[in-house]
Amino acid sequence: MRIAVEEQPQLIAPGGNAYTNRRVSACMRDMDIVLRYVTYAVFLGDSSVLDDRCLNGLRETYLALGVPGPSVATSILKMKEAAIAIVSDRNNIQPGDCTSLIAELSSYFDRAAAAVG
Repeated sequence: MRIAVEEQPQLIAPGGNAYTNRRVSACMRDMDIVLRYVTYAVFLGDSSVLDDRCLNGLRETYLALGVPGPSVATSILKMKEAAIAIVSDRNNIQPGDCTSLIAELSSYFDRAAAAVG
């Protein structure tokens, strides 16, 4: 959230969509839900759980609430970058090829960002 705020300070300014702790908490909750369902999709190797339980109707909900979809999409893509960095970290890990895992992980985050953006 900190990086997104540095790039988009209007989010936490009075009248912004992340102005007040309550709204920030709601944003963090939503990002947690997206991350949880991306993780489920990776474990299952299937995006249907992500689509059915998380993404279907999310854009419409955000539009109705006045939540800026592009800002949410940016936050999801930041989570993608962090997840790929974790998967790619070779510190004290047996070397192996994680290319397919990274591609799969990327596809789920991209799917989520496209659904809200």
